[in-house]
Amino acid sequence: MGCGVTKTNHFQKHPVRGMLLGLRKCIQNIGLNQFESMCYYIIPYFFFFFYIFLSTLLFGGVTSIRAAVLIQQWYRQYVARLEMRRRYTWHIFQSIEYSGEQAQIKLYNFLGYLMDNFTPTSNERNLISHIFRENEVCRDAEWERYFCYKNIQVPDIYSGPHLCFPLSMEQAVRLVEAFRNKKQLHSRYVLQLLLETWKLLRMLPNISRISTCHSKEITICGDLHGQLEDLLLIFYKNGPPSLEKPYVFNGDFVDRGKDSIEILLILFSFLLVYPTEVHLNRGNHEDHIINLRYGFTKEVLTKYKMHGKRILKLLQKIFSWLPLAAVIDQKVLILHGGISNTTDLGLLARVDRHTYVSALRPPKKKYQSSARTSIDSDMDEDWSNQRLFQRRASFTCPKPLGSRNSFHNRSLQDFSNRVKINVEDELKLCQQRAMLFSLDTLNAEKEAQQSFESVVSDNSKEEWKQILDLLWSDPMSQDGCIPNELRGGGCYWGPDITEDFLSKHNLQLIVRSHECKQDGYEFCHNRKVLTLFSASNYYDLGSNRGAYVKLGPDLVPYVVQYQATSMTRELTARQTAGQTERSALKVLREQLFSHKSDLLCAFKSCDPDNTGKVSVKDWASSVESVMRLNLPWRMMRSQLVGSKGNDTLIDYQLWFNELAIKGADADHIDQCLLETLYRHRSTLETIFRIVDTDNSGFISPSDFRQTWKLLSAYLKMEITDEAISELAETIDSNRDGAIDIDEFMEAFRLTDKKSRLERGRSMFMATAPDLAIYEEDQHV
Repeated sequence: MGCGVTKTNHFQKHPVRGMLLGLRKCIQNIGLNQFESMCYYIIPYFFFFFYIFLSTLLFGGVTSIRAAVLIQQWYRQYVARLEMRRRYTWHIFQSIEYSGEQAQIKLYNFLGYLMDNFTPTSNERNLISHIFRENEVCRDAEWERYFCYKNIQVPDIYSGPHLCFPLSMEQAVRLVEAFRNKKQLHSRYVLQLLLETWKLLRMLPNISRISTCHSKEITICGDLHGQLEDLLLIFYKNGPPSLEKPYVFNGDFVDRGKDSIEILLILFSFLLVYPTEVHLNRGNHEDHIINLRYGFTKEVLTKYKMHGKRILKLLQKIFSWLPLAAVIDQKVLILHGGISNTTDLGLLARVDRHTYVSALRPPKKKYQSSARTSIDSDMDEDWSNQRLFQRRASFTCPKPLGSRNSFHNRSLQDFSNRVKINVEDELKLCQQRAMLFSLDTLNAEKEAQQSFESVVSDNSKEEWKQILDLLWSDPMSQDGCIPNELRGGGCYWGPDITEDFLSKHNLQLIVRSHECKQDGYEFCHNRKVLTLFSASNYYDLGSNRGAYVKLGPDLVPYVVQYQATSMTRELTARQTAGQTERSALKVLREQLFSHKSDLLCAFKSCDPDNTGKVSVKDWASSVESVMRLNLPWRMMRSQLVGSKGNDTLIDYQLWFNELAIKGADADHIDQCLLETLYRHRSTLETIFRIVDTDNSGFISPSDFRQTWKLLSAYLKMEITDEAISELAETIDSNRDGAIDIDEFMEAFRLTDKKSRLERGRSMFMATAPDLAIYEEDQHV
């Protein structure tokens, strides 16, 4: 007791020293990184109470109150600035993500437009026709023969997992461990596993019915997006699927992450072992058109070079057979995107879901060719010569382009007013065909062409809208239902739509995914809609947590949060926040550069004397007028531009001169062309992947020119043949006559010579001390 009194008296005599000694002891016990991370949140409170204690001790009560008010004001400003930084960082990431999805939908609609209005022999149509073969007519037995794996030999040197069917729980667990150890499953087993999955999915209903009476809890997972580490962490924390632990995975298993195929194989293996306990819903990224842009197609073809095409084709079939939704105890609806004012679960339960291979385009009426074709051989690279379905055999002349209202879509339109075609060549072709075919054949073709004027029946159009809304929609805080123009597909629906829908179908909760949330989840619409996102660190390291939900018989959601990357645990909260903000600003600077011409025009309008400088106010208003992102530009000025030694004027000429395209010879390539390429580089890469029909990663110079012609028609701009030739020569550095797609895209990556923004790419592999060094560098 004496010791205790002594310590108390010592603390009373030396309060500051006592607090510092206690602080040092705390750091020693919990570690420096964890302590700094904790202090990031509690240090304002620490100073608040410390100041009150010190002021009371030294100056009395009145001064203490004044000090407390000052600290409170400072803390509120600190929190406001922190919240503003968090919001604009998140807004930047989300704006870029949604604009990419919108661009992909517009590109696909444009390509579909060409398919509907060009003759079968046109070069443009031949280049893109292979992505529109979703309506191929073939018996299941023939498909199974095409996907046959028995002729694929597994070499003796193969050290990965071996599978035998029917699968057992032990095999599924071993597959998980193999992928954890970075091993790859042989293509023979991949095809066999996918084929068995396809057979099972064809027997499942559109809406899965799940009951909690046979188990204590059902686990629901949101988007995984190819992030295997998140799935492994979920299994570690919650346990793998079993008879006692059913799971619902709510779509978007693939794209963006680097382990999409591994996630699919794990989920499919558990589905085969526990078909009544594992439920997989389709997401908007289970779509081969979206996969072209966001990496899954490239991942499969890179990992399985020999049999990648067959694997992708089989996955395309599997995606179309994934169930659309799940219902737990007739009360909780689980779907990927959302609902609209026309969503009808009865109609969704009856649709032929497999006919909607891509939800971005309604299915066409099927006209089966009389000639039967074989798909046994995987060596047949050009399906245009042996098509299972003659999609446009009746087109002998180009038909007039329809109005924008003729397109059955719900996205933004950005088509050319008129796509250029060589009319004289087409008329000559018509004359030649008239000589070759009889009058009866021509009449038959004319009738078939007329039948295509109404390609979508009212019923199929309604079904398609239902599926599009289910996969692409997002909730909003206002009442009503409006088109989702940010994404380009689906709709925004309000609380009133939720109330009406739940009342109509006697439900109490909607669980959906589709949107990244900082905490991994978010309730809205009076807690009747729960958004669940399971891919942590989605935009960047430390940008968000992942989460999954457990539902028991009481149907009350229990949310579990996590962050899967080990490096996140090494970083302090300050480092994590700074890293996320730096990455967002890097993306924003790239977007600013891609609008360089428009920004220069806006700046010059505020600079009548052509001094090359504008005020901070004019700079901010000009940037917002061009970018339209509703961001606090004046607050972000120092991060985007820097002070340049002057706090009132911005040298915009110097600002743009610091930005350059990596590997591009700016003296030999038109700057307008470079800017266009950079702004639409993702769209251009998607077209590259489409044109690269043999999936070799290379395209010929002629296909390169055709790619640019497609892009110029899509963007409604003229790109001369000379500019395209100069661009091709610049990229083809080894002069082998082929364009390497990956090298081409890498050569046109933005670099910042002064701010060294390229370091942002390497920070994913950096360590905590490295980031501490970066934080001390004001240029980063």
